[in-house]
Amino acid sequence: MGEPKRLKIVIVVGSVRPGNYTSRAVALVADELGKDPDVAADIIDPAGLELPPPGVNPESSVARDLQERVQAASGVVLATPEYHGSFSSVMKLVIENLGFPSALRGKPVALLGVAAGSIGAIKSLEQLRGVCAHVGAIALPLPVSVANVQKAFDADGNPTDPAVEKRVRGVGTGLLDYLRNSVCPRIQLEQLLREGTV
Repeated sequence: MGEPKRLKIVIVVGSVRPGNYTSRAVALVADELGKDPDVAADIIDPAGLELPPPGVNPESSVARDLQERVQAASGVVLATPEYHGSFSSVMKLVIENLGFPSALRGKPVALLGVAAGSIGAIKSLEQLRGVCAHVGAIALPLPVSVANVQKAFDADGNPTDPAVEKRVRGVGTGLLDYLRNSVCPRIQLEQLLREGTV
């Protein structure tokens, strides 16, 4: 039996629309993470979850499972389409179901946005960064925004622009770089100090 993977990354899909472009972008991030043998990617697709609205059934087993999956993660990717100048209500529903204090608290979070317009998902990513900060998440700099997303993938979901593909895949590698260069060394040093081996 092999050793368990050291880093678990949760990726949240912020759309439930059939054939949505957010899922296509998420698939690239997950594929990139899958190239690393020490990483396990866990995709949370709200389309398959019956998440309660805020204030309704706070003890929901679905919400508890969602919280446990995020709490077990080393880092999180939040991927959202831009709807009406903001991030999706689906993403907000996921965040609302992460409890208080939020399961995102203290988690490094990489942000990915997709939009049909030519300026991309800039507004939604700015607002999502604010919500992340409010619940205590560590939103990483340089979120990735994909403009004209309907042209960025073909009918089979394959990327059509190598530059866009590289940026989207970079969401995963950027998060791993942060975890390995900023978080893991501090955790390892703290463990060494506690064990008295330094």
